[in-house]
Amino acid sequence: MSFHSSTRHRPMHSTPDLFDSAPAAREAIADGAWLLRGFALDQAKLLLDAIQQVAAQAAFRHQVTPGGHTMSAAMSSCGQLGWVTDRFGYRYSEQDPLTQQCWPAMPPILRQIAVEAAAAAGYEGFEPDACLINRYETGAKMGLHQDKDEDDMDAPIVSISLGAPIRFLFGGLARTDKAADWKLEHGDVVVWGGPSRLFFHGVAPLGKRAEHPLTGPVRYNLTFRKVRV
Repeated sequence: MSFHSSTRHRPMHSTPDLFDSAPAAREAIADGAWLLRGFALDQAKLLLDAIQQVAAQAAFRHQVTPGGHTMSAAMSSCGQLGWVTDRFGYRYSEQDPLTQQCWPAMPPILRQIAVEAAAAAGYEGFEPDACLINRYETGAKMGLHQDKDEDDMDAPIVSISLGAPIRFLFGGLARTDKAADWKLEHGDVVVWGGPSRLFFHGVAPLGKRAEHPLTGPVRYNLTFRKVRV
């Protein structure tokens, strides 16, 4: 995996808040759900480097659903738990099924920005134990679904977009509820919890012309979750 160029980023400090100099624009997209425009922008290069480190230990792969469908987005994970799917179902696992080893530890920069983003959306004390990393190439998508394999439904979901822009779909508690359409750019973060914790969501196919100077025609998504109570 390689990235095309570098970008400016704020140096890491010893203070607990890495992201206190330029508050992101916070936009409500539902009750309990927020879009933080550009929240991760200044740390984007560090985040992409962390993704590369994780993928060197747990390679991206196209997982297969219980119904036999191969997912178009390639996936990896880091943290105490990784999300997996196969003919036996959807679940979290402490080991990477490809290597039979523990998933890579969550890089500190990933955990820190997830905690800061959750706090910025009003969810203090978020402690993610799983980070699912999706890689989208041209045409890849994610159908509407709920994040409901977690034991802890009180914790929010934090989702960071890096690279090529994509259309994020955010619906309601029923799959048939009309989904709003939001364009996610490089560095945008979406946080949802509380009343919208189980809302259906997904992304439309990555467009043929979608690209970014750092990643080319590829979009990365980091989704942080608190699985265990």
